[in-house]
Amino acid sequence: MNAAPALTPTNRVLTWCLHLLLAALLVLAAVRAVAGDQSRAAAVVAVAVACGVAYAAGPLWSRVRTSRRAAAAWLGVVCALWLVLVVLTADGVWVAFPLYFLQLHLLSRRAGLVAVTVTALAAITAFAAHQGVFSPVAAIGPALGAAVAVAVVRGYQALYRESEQRRRLIEELTATRADLAEAQHTAGVLAERERLAHEIHDTLAQGLSSIQLLLRAAERSLPDDSGNAARHVGQARQAAADNLAEARRFVAALTPPALDGTTLAGALERLCATTGTRHRLTARFRLTGDPTPLPTTHEVALLRIAQAAVANTVRHAEATTVEITLSHLGDEIALDVVDDGTGFDPEALPASDPGEGGVGLEAMRTRARTLGGSLTVESSPGHGTALTARLPVPRSAEVHP
Repeated sequence: MNAAPALTPTNRVLTWCLHLLLAALLVLAAVRAVAGDQSRAAAVVAVAVACGVAYAAGPLWSRVRTSRRAAAAWLGVVCALWLVLVVLTADGVWVAFPLYFLQLHLLSRRAGLVAVTVTALAAITAFAAHQGVFSPVAAIGPALGAAVAVAVVRGYQALYRESEQRRRLIEELTATRADLAEAQHTAGVLAERERLAHEIHDTLAQGLSSIQLLLRAAERSLPDDSGNAARHVGQARQAAADNLAEARRFVAALTPPALDGTTLAGALERLCATTGTRHRLTARFRLTGDPTPLPTTHEVALLRIAQAAVANTVRHAEATTVEITLSHLGDEIALDVVDDGTGFDPEALPASDPGEGGVGLEAMRTRARTLGGSLTVESSPGHGTALTARLPVPRSAEVHP
């Protein structure tokens, strides 16, 4: 038996009601014994007090809350004192009702039912002995009380389990929303970095490269005795070369971090490892064919498509496995993302809304078409999803800007 969870306000109210009910019934039995001038009044009072003290000791004993064996031992002492009380007076029969709840709460499911049944039979037998005759009507009270206790406890346990399931689902939903928000923010930042890298490469770097070439041509055209003019042109050319190198460093720094210091295959393998760690999903990566150098634009596009496809699998597919395959096919490179999720009807998807900031299938298709490639999706409800992106590999590709 593990440590008991913190009590909610409702649990505290129910617990105190049970304490007060048992105390009230013990006091009632003692008072009726004294008021009725019974010969066993002193014994009834002593046993009622002993039972109350034993019961009060339970919540104060920490092992009762952490050990099922200790809880069962304490409950056994309380029930033994109750049996003595019920032998002494018929008024002790009513104490069986709060005992039902204790037995169902502290014992296992089967042991609790057995204990409640034995307690009810003991109460019926004792009451019949005090009355001197057995009556079916007298058996209704303890039996009905036992049935009500079982129904209430079982109903409460079912509600508690459902509440715990909802709490866990809400926690998972909150965590998933936080992950998605972070992923969208990261995707936005990376897209902006990529855009800036392309802008610097296509404008500043190209402009500086042209300036350097023009200055080199001007330097060669100058006469040998040009003196300061040749020196100034050489300095300008060197400044252009330095700034071109700096611009290229900026472009390298703005490329996706997932590709820093690794290949596209390494980045995809790391994506699978990260996905398997963060989500209840088995992600695998396969590499086929002879790897060849790819332009940075191709690597970025394929990595982004893979990230978006895996994000959709995590978010929508309810899949248990996803497999990413990168295939080098000579003059073409293919990326396959296959999952065993719930699938969907590709024809029934609504048009993507760029204003919502999501990265949908249309965005992935656009990214592939920009580089002269294609993207296809094969899926049907209940049969998983297979996404394939194909890009042509340029014969002479500048891998680095």
